[in-house]
Amino acid sequence: MNWKALAAGLALVLAWPALAMPMIVVEARGGGLKPGMRIDSTRTVKLVEGEKIVLVAPDGRMSTLRGPYSGPAVRNAGSVQNPRVALAALIATRKDRASSVGAVRSGAGAAPLPDPWLIDISRGGDRCLKDGEKPIWWRPESFAEQAFSVFPIDRSWRADYVWKASTDRMTPPDIVGLDDLKTFIVRADGQEYPVRINMIPQDIDDPLVVSAWMLEKACVQQADSYLRAIGKDLADSAPLPGNGEPQTGALQR
Repeated sequence: MNWKALAAGLALVLAWPALAMPMIVVEARGGGLKPGMRIDSTRTVKLVEGEKIVLVAPDGRMSTLRGPYSGPAVRNAGSVQNPRVALAALIATRKDRASSVGAVRSGAGAAPLPDPWLIDISRGGDRCLKDGEKPIWWRPESFAEQAFSVFPIDRSWRADYVWKASTDRMTPPDIVGLDDLKTFIVRADGQEYPVRINMIPQDIDDPLVVSAWMLEKACVQQADSYLRAIGKDLADSAPLPGNGEPQTGALQR
């Protein structure tokens, strides 16, 4: 993880006026926005009934707006938090998110991932993947050979695979239709469960932002792996610039 780049980026953001903050769109249903767009926190947003946008700040704080609404993208954005404070806030958010979607679906109690971008297909739930990247499937127990199948929700086709003994990672072969699936069903050991893939734009690479995005999409197992990496990098780094005091107010939700 390029922690020096993150530190430099946050240092630049800290120089922004207190009333303005760069935000990234995580989810958009209306407002003329789309995921991955960058907007200023003072930008006027208009939403009608039923529309919704979710934004993330450089320090990982989330802001949600629901229509009807007309006003700034974020009210009282405040200043960007020190990375250590931001990490603590994200960990607290992680607990709330895991509780809201359920431990099983979120993977809050799942085996730790050795890499945050691995796609655990040993259980159902949400996963996150960088747009344009090839998924790498993963399983926590790799001792035995194991057969499994993958098929779309409509069960119009099926692809059969075998985990080789002592293998915990697999890059799925190119199969027509497989790469386009955002939700698929895995059948293994007599059980079936759905896996849903949430795409994160390729140019979103700030660790705090990516972690927050993963949490918003209920990719808690992957976020846990990212948060551990951030914590390790912080422990190994020198003090970074920024406000060391906890933020007293959260972004609007």
